Formats: sequence, C-alpha cells, structure tokens
Amino acid sequence: MTPAWRHLLRALHQQTSSPRTPKMCPSLSRAFWTSVTKLGLHTKPRMPPCDFTPEKYQSLTYERVLEIHKQHLSPILTAYFPKPLLLHQGHKEWLFDYEGNRYLDFFSGIVTVSVGHCHPKVNAVAQKQLGRLWHTSTLFFHPPIHEFAEKLSALLPEPLKVIFLVNSGSEANDLAMLMARAHSKSTDIISFRGGYHGGSSSTLGLTNVGPFKTELSSGLGCQSTMCPDVFRGPWGGSHCRDSPVQTIRKCSCAPDCCQAKDQYIEQFKDTLNSSVAKSIAGFFAEPIQGVNGVVQYPKGFLKEAFELVRERGGLCIADEVQTGFGRLGSHFWGFQTHGILPDIVTMAKGIGNGFPMAAVVTTPEIANSLAKSVLHFNTFGGNPIACAIGSAVLEVIKEENLQENSQEVGTYMLQKFAELRDEFEIVGDVRGKGLMIGIEMVKDKMSRQPLPREEVNEIHDNCKRMGLLIGKGGIFAQTFRIAPSMCITKPDVKFAVEVFRSALIQHRDRRAK
Repeated sequence: MTPAWRHLLRALHQQTSSPRTPKMCPSLSRAFWTSVTKLGLHTKPRMPPCDFTPEKYQSLTYERVLEIHKQHLSPILTAYFPKPLLLHQGHKEWLFDYEGNRYLDFFSGIVTVSVGHCHPKVNAVAQKQLGRLWHTSTLFFHPPIHEFAEKLSALLPEPLKVIFLVNSGSEANDLAMLMARAHSKSTDIISFRGGYHGGSSSTLGLTNVGPFKTELSSGLGCQSTMCPDVFRGPWGGSHCRDSPVQTIRKCSCAPDCCQAKDQYIEQFKDTLNSSVAKSIAGFFAEPIQGVNGVVQYPKGFLKEAFELVRERGGLCIADEVQTGFGRLGSHFWGFQTHGILPDIVTMAKGIGNGFPMAAVVTTPEIANSLAKSVLHFNTFGGNPIACAIGSAVLEVIKEENLQENSQEVGTYMLQKFAELRDEFEIVGDVRGKGLMIGIEMVKDKMSRQPLPREEVNEIHDNCKRMGLLIGKGGIFAQTFRIAPSMCITKPDVKFAVEVFRSALIQHRDRRAK
C-alpha cells in the first residue's frame, strides 16, 4: 500500500470512527473528499439529525472489556466486526457507543427492538412496576399477567386463545414441541432446511443452519425438508412470493398457478412418504425465514403443506419470533400473510421490545392435552415486569400506528434497495415484506454463487464505519438482514440506502484495483 493510500485510509478511519455529532467531530474538508472521490471512494452520506444526547460513558475501558470477555465470557465467537462495538445507550432507532459515536440501528438487536430503544412509555411502565412488584410466580395471581393475556389474546383469531408465558424463543419452541407430541401422541416433527427455531437441546433438531448443529445427540425425532426458496432453490420465478419485489429469475407460471409451489410441494410429500412415520406430531415453519436471510416461500405453499400435515395427524406451528407484532406491515402476524390458521403460535423478541419474554399460544384442546401429560411450570414466565412491558409494547404499536409504518416505510425501503440490484452485479436478490428485508450477495447473477464471506464482511464493516448497523444471515453468511425498529422514517431509509450503496461502490473499487 502506498503512503498516500495509508494516509487516506487513516484519515477516513478517523472520520468514520469518531463521534458523529458536529460539536464532537469536525467534518473533513471539501478538498479532502474531492481527492477521495478521485481515488474511487465517495463522500460519507449525511446522517439524519437526532435530538438526543447520550450520557457520558463512565464505565470500564474498552481494553478492560476485551480482557474480561476473553477471561470470563463464552469463547464462542459471536461479536460483529473486527473491532467489536461497545454500546452504551439507545434512543429510538439510534445506538451510541462508549465514545459517543451514533449509529442507525437497522438490525434492532437481532429483530428484537420493535418499538424503539428505551421507548419512554415502555420505560415508564417498567419503572413503575419495578417499584411495585418484581417477581412472584404462577403459583400466585397478579394483575399484569391477566391484563397482558387479555390484550394479546384479542390480537389472535379463534380458537388461538390459551397463552403460556416463557422467557425466550427457544423456550417457546421447546414447549410447542412438547405440546405437539402430547396432543398427537406421535414423535416426528418436520422443519425446513435453513430454518432456525432455537438453540436448546430439543430445538436444535428443528434448527437446520449448519453452524448451529452439533455432533452431540440432540433433537431426536426431528426431520428436515427442502426449503422452498424461489431464489436459491431449483424452482422459482418472478411471480412467486408475497413481496413488492420479486426474484429476477424468469417465471412461466399462469397467473393463478405457481409451478414452483407445486414442485416444492412434491418434495414435501416425498419427506412425508419416506422420512417420517405415518402419524406425525407436527410441522414448524417461520412465515419468513429470518436467520437464513429473509427467505420467502411461493404463495400458497404453506397452506397446502399445512393440509398435508393435518392429514397425518400433525399440528402446524407458526414460529412468529421474528415476523410477529406488525413487522410485516400488511398483517399483525406473519401466518396471516399466507392465509393460514396454525394450531400453535410461538412468539418472542418484539413481544417485549428486548425484555426477556416469550409466549406460546394455542387452542384450549391442545392446552388440555399438555395439562394431562405433564405439570408444566416456568418460574419466570409471566413475570410482573415482563407482562407490564408486554402490555405497553402492544399499546405503543397501536397508538403510534407502527404496523402501518412498517407497511409504508418498509415498502419504500424495499423498493429503494431493489434499485441497487439493477446497479450492482453482486446484489443477487432483494426480498422481504414490511420491515424484514434480505439482500443476498452473489459473485454474479448468472451463477448465484455466494459472495465470499470476507467480501461480505468488508461491506458489513464499511456500513458500520459510516454509521449503519445491519445484520447478516444465510447458510453461507451471504445475505444482509435489514430489520429496524418499527419507528423508523423515510429519511432514515434514505441514509441507510446511501450508506449501503457507498459500501458497494467501495467494494467495486477494491475489486477493480
């Protein structure tokens, strides 16, 4: 690397890693950015204003945090970025690190912060309940659990009216597995390849993303089936999915007849006929796959698959951990976008805006089957603070029209990101619904081979340097996951798209050199 380039990149790093408020970070000169542009880099997009000032960070040094993490926390490498972020404070769609740098959070704590970081109403409710009653258990009654149960059940169709409260998505899906087996008196459960349903010893059998699998015995009685992915799978075209943006693959289907759906249903039938018993316990499906990179199925597939499962005596479980609570815009629940009615619905993440909370909702008949089979008990499920927060989150979603915002701003964002697919050969697919979007990166559109991980990581890190936090997913970690809080605005979207485009231009320039 030449001395000029070293100087340039050092200055660029100082600009992008320093605090993003004018009084703390003087902007670079126009002459500097003119020289940058000539070298193939582009002016950093201007971040939308924020009227919030974070508290001064006064805790552990960054170096001490790294030491403690290395000595005392999990050795499994999970942190994003070569230099992991040390976050200090959050406000709405914004995050602030220990140095005061501001970031637009477009991954919301892995699709978890639904109504915005530290929402004032949710904060006030939590603080009030904290001073009244921290904890009891289901051995005793307390109003918050009953108030929340009434509000949540009102948002679900009949006969989905019995609620079991737990603490995480893994716990919820673990309990749903137990319910399905108790009710059906069968064992085998089917889930999609590429599906993620948790990391407990039971739910690992449902999770079919390679890095999460273990060589140890786990998840007995679980069977995977082909994921009906209309972009990466063998079948699919330009009319298949419920999204404002379709795959660029050609489609020869008639308006009311999806050939890809029919082909994938044949594969599902093959699993039923060859890999499981004649009677099964159930079938788990995310309405849109999250960890696998926002994968959408052909329209009508889940409806037909549910019918086939029920013919075998199995229950149909919708995993709404990432898709629920209005995130998809057109409907409050992801299963509603498929025109289906599950037997069990699991939910977590957005239910508590980041507070550890989850739920399983089912019918009275299935709930009674569980009650006859096992004395189910959860010490912290239905915690008073969790339930007070859950009720506040539901109220904020309604009062602030966040589902409608997900539809309007999400559709706008999806279409803006889709324009980049036409501009860049490495953007293979843009898909999703509402505020759940996937951008799949490829070597080229013809082969659809995944863009190498190190190149994806460079783009990811460049977005962070410019103030945008996004997620990653997919079997090959080739897909960027976009799932911001539902309070975001169109100016936020404009900034995010400009940042992402700038990161792609920088990648293209690196390739050219």
